[in-house]
Amino acid sequence: MKQVTKDMLIGELLELNGEAAAPVLLSIGMHCLGCPASQMESIEEAAMVHGVDADALVAELNEKMAAE
Repeated sequence: MKQVTKDMLIGELLELNGEAAAPVLLSIGMHCLGCPASQMESIEEAAMVHGVDADALVAELNEKMAAE
C-alpha cells in the first residue's frame, strides 16, 4: 500500500483511498472535498488551513488506510 505523505495532493489521496480518507478529512472540517481547489491542495496545506498538525494528520490517514 502506498503511504500518505504531507506533500500528497488531496485529489491524489482521495483517488488512492477516498473511503478511508474522506471521514478523516471531514473530521478536521474539510467539507469541500469535491471542490476543484481542494483537489490541488497538499495534505500539509489543508492541515495548515484547518489548524491541524500535518504530521498527526498523515499518521491518522496512514493508520486508517492500513486498517482497511
